[in-house]
Amino acid sequence: MANDASPTATAAIKWRAVFAAVAAISVVGTAIGFGMPLLSIILESRGYSATLIGANTATAGIAAIATAPVATRIAAKLGFVRTMLAMLLLAGVSAPGFYFSEALSMWFLLRFTLHVALTMLFILSEFWIVDSAPAHRRGLVLGIYATVLSIGFATGPWLLSITGSTGFLPFAVITALLVAAAGPVFLAKNQPPAMHASAQARVFTSFLFAAPAATAAVFVFGAVETGGLSLLPIYGQQTGYSEAEAALLISMLGLGNVALQIPIGLLADRVADKRFLLAACAAIGLAGSLLLIRFSGNWTATAIVLFIWGGGVAGLYTVGLAHLSAKLDGLDLASANAAFIFCYALGMLAGPQLMGFGMDYSGPDGFARVLAAFFVAYIVFVASRMVVSRQHT
Repeated sequence: MANDASPTATAAIKWRAVFAAVAAISVVGTAIGFGMPLLSIILESRGYSATLIGANTATAGIAAIATAPVATRIAAKLGFVRTMLAMLLLAGVSAPGFYFSEALSMWFLLRFTLHVALTMLFILSEFWIVDSAPAHRRGLVLGIYATVLSIGFATGPWLLSITGSTGFLPFAVITALLVAAAGPVFLAKNQPPAMHASAQARVFTSFLFAAPAATAAVFVFGAVETGGLSLLPIYGQQTGYSEAEAALLISMLGLGNVALQIPIGLLADRVADKRFLLAACAAIGLAGSLLLIRFSGNWTATAIVLFIWGGGVAGLYTVGLAHLSAKLDGLDLASANAAFIFCYALGMLAGPQLMGFGMDYSGPDGFARVLAAFFVAYIVFVASRMVVSRQHT
C-alpha cells in the first residue's frame, strides 16, 4: 500500500475503490440496522429479559474480538476481494438461520458467525477506503463513508417498521441486502489495496495504544451504538411507544448521523488536535443522554434529541478514525485499523450488557443513565490525556 502520510503521496482519491467499499458496507449497515432491533423484539416477545437480550447482542462483540486480530492476515492469504465475498456469503447464510432456529443457544451461535463475517467486512472496507484517499482528504472521504453508512443504519429500522417482526419476510429482506452488497465489491475487484500477511504482527502491542484517544472513542461508540440499536426498541416500548414508533426512533438517530458526518469530517481535516473534536462529540452524547430522561414519554422531543445525539456520537467514530490515520500510514495503518475495530468490539461486548442490566435495575431511565456514564468516563479520559500532553511539551 502506498504511503499516504503527506498530501503529495497521492494526488487523487481512488473513487472507484471508495465507491465499492462504501456501497458494500452501507448495504451491510442497512442489514445491521434492520437485524439488531428485529432480533431484540423477537426475543422480548418470547419473554426474555433485557439483560439476556443484551447478553445475546454482546455475542457480536465476542465475535469481533476473536476476528479483528486475524482479519488482515486472512485477507492477505485468501485475497482481498475473495475474502470480502466469502464473508458476505457467510453473513447471508447466517441471517435467515435465526428464523429457522427456536433454541436460544443457536441464536448465540448464529450471532457469533454473523458478526465474524460483519467484522471482517468492516475492517477490510475501512482499510480499503483509507488506502484510497490521500491524508489531507481522508476526513472528507471518511465523512462520506459515515454518512452513507448512517443512511443504511437509518433505513434498516424504517424497513422493519414496514415488514414487522413476524414471519420470514424481514429475514428475507436482510438476506437480499447482504447478497446485493457483493455487486459493487466484484465490480472493483481490480483495485484492491496491497496486502501482506505480516500486517497484523503488532496489533495488540503498540498499535492498540498508538492513539489512545481514538481507540477509547471507538470503544465508547461501540458500546453506545450496539446497546442503542439493540435496546432502544425495548426502551421505547417500555416508555409506552408502539413497535413501529420505537423502530422509527432508531431511524431518527440514523438520520442525525446522515446530516452531520460530512461536516464533522471536513472539520476533522482542519483541526490539528482532533482530541478537542472528540471531546465535543462526547459532550453532545452526554447532553443527549440526560435529555432522554427529561423528555421520556414525549415521542417528538425524544426523536429530536436522538437526531442531534446520533450525529454527534457518530462523530466519535469518524473523527477517531481520522485521528488514527493521521498518526500512521501504510501497513501500520492496516494493523491499527484492526486494533480500532478490536476496541469497537470491546464496546459492543460491554454496552448492551450494561444497558440491559441498567434497564432491569431501574427501568427505562437506566438505559440513558448507562449511556451518560460512558460519555462522562470518556470526557474525563481525554481531558486527562490532553493535560498530560501539555505537561510534556
